[in-house]
Amino acid sequence: MDSIAISGVGLIGGSFGLALREAGFGGEIVGVSSPKTIEKAVARGIVTRGVSIDEAARRDLLFLAQPVSGIIATLKTLSATGAAPALVTDAGSTKQAIVEAAQGLPLFVGGHPMAGKELRGVEAAEAHLFRGRPWLMTSEPPPALRHWIEAIGATITLLTPLEHDRLVALVSHAPQLISNAIAAATRDKRSFGGPGLESMTRLSRSSYDIWSDILSTNPKEVVAALDQILDEISRLRDGVAKGDTEVLKASFSADSP
Repeated sequence: MDSIAISGVGLIGGSFGLALREAGFGGEIVGVSSPKTIEKAVARGIVTRGVSIDEAARRDLLFLAQPVSGIIATLKTLSATGAAPALVTDAGSTKQAIVEAAQGLPLFVGGHPMAGKELRGVEAAEAHLFRGRPWLMTSEPPPALRHWIEAIGATITLLTPLEHDRLVALVSHAPQLISNAIAAATRDKRSFGGPGLESMTRLSRSSYDIWSDILSTNPKEVVAALDQILDEISRLRDGVAKGDTEVLKASFSADSP
C-alpha cells in the first residue's frame, strides 16, 4: 500500500494519518476536506495536500472519516460514477446503512474504531488515539489494511453490520444519551458537583451534528439499549426505595453481571 486518501480530516481522520506516520507508513497521504482544514492538516504533517474525491478514489486505500451521512453520500457517489479505488473502508459509528450504501463498490470493508473524545476537528487529532482500542470491522480486511490497523495499536474484531449496531448502541450510543440526560438534570447545580459528575457529563459536550446521523441510522437498536439500561435503573431505584442492600451492593461490584 503506497498511497492513502482520507476523506474527512477531522479528529478520527486526522488521528489516522498521524498514527500511520508514527507507525512508519512512508507513502503519500492526501486529504479531502475544506481548504481551511487541509491547511491545518498539512501544517501538522497529517496529509501532504488536499485533493478532490475523484483523485482520492485513485489511491490504494480511501478511508472515509466523515459524519455518517457524509460517508453514505460519498459511497453512493463512488458507486454511481464507478470511480472507486481498489479498497474503501470507513470509520462510521453505525454500519448497516453504510454497508448497504457500499454495495456497488469492488471492495468495501466497514470499519469503526472505538476511539474518540468529545472534541472534534483536526486540532484534536492525536497519533495515539487508537492505541489499545477495538477496531470493529464488518468483514475480513485485506492483509495490508490489517497490518496498518494493528501497527497503529488497534485490535480488530469482526462483526456483522447488525451485530455491530446492536453492540455499539449499548456501549456507545446509549451512554451518550445517558450523559446528556444527567447533564440536563443537573444543569443548574453542576457547579456544586465533583469529578464524578464531570466524568458523567463529559460526553454531553459532544457535537449534535455528528450524533444526529448516528441516532437516525440506528434508532431501533438505540431504543433497545436505552430500554435495557432503564430496566437496570428501575431495579436500582426499587433497591433504594425498599432498602434492598443486596441489590445495591451488587451494583457496585466490578464482577456484577
